[in-house]
Amino acid sequence: MILLGLSDDAVLEKILFGVFLVIYLIPLVGNLCMTVLIRTSSHLHTPMYFFLGHLSFVDICHSSNITPNMLYNFLLDQKTIFNAGCFTQCLLFIALVITEFYILASMAADHYVAICSPLHHSTRMSKNICRSLVTVPYTYGFLNGLSQTLLTFHLSFYGSLEINHFYCADSPLLMLACSDTSVKKMAIFVVAGFTRSSSLSSFCPTFFNMHSAEGRYKAFFTYGSHLATVTIFYGTLFCMYLRPPTEKSVEESKIIAVFYAFFEPSAEPIDLQPKEQGCDPCHATND
Repeated sequence: MILLGLSDDAVLEKILFGVFLVIYLIPLVGNLCMTVLIRTSSHLHTPMYFFLGHLSFVDICHSSNITPNMLYNFLLDQKTIFNAGCFTQCLLFIALVITEFYILASMAADHYVAICSPLHHSTRMSKNICRSLVTVPYTYGFLNGLSQTLLTFHLSFYGSLEINHFYCADSPLLMLACSDTSVKKMAIFVVAGFTRSSSLSSFCPTFFNMHSAEGRYKAFFTYGSHLATVTIFYGTLFCMYLRPPTEKSVEESKIIAVFYAFFEPSAEPIDLQPKEQGCDPCHATND
């Protein structure tokens, strides 16, 4: 298989190599430091930092799944990838994206309890519950990634594959298939739609349970950075996966994928902890 990458200009690719290497290393180091700090500092052994540590770990895995091969190909004239490598990229990309959706949803559940039931937070978000809230996303994400990837590689393709992307993505692969892709397209739509709606539903209770404008304002103040991250994350992936694959959409998805793979991980390791856990805005009343 041949990955066409972002450009066929040799000089531009050398410049892109340096730019993306720096952009890759900064969030990588940041996420590694975040993960190590959370594991080694006993005062950070709280549910919020537990989820944040796993989020950082998923970001490390996701960017490292795509970036090293992309950077290596910037230095080569022939940008090839083995079938096994392409299969692994597809599997891990889908699995890690779905895992990240639900870890963000778990963080939303933690925020909800911290804001609306601060006195019961330690019991409702116990260690066993927190472990379950990350074990389920990892398991569900891997099973979905494996099933989606098997559906893709079960298709028949033309002899020499030139993939119009910098990694093995579903959309350009579907455009190269010479067999019926309707089952695969339906599977993408169903899984993406279900994952999006079910994970988004975890963000609604915090606001719908506010009984006053003051309560909603306090919730938004403590919850705003999380909402911004989720909105960007969901929006970029919506553009990538819930559109039919065409030449135009594939070209646009490459730009979106660059944003997701390189810039989005650097924005996520931020402090998402509610800043006023001592108040109970869910039951606040107007003066």
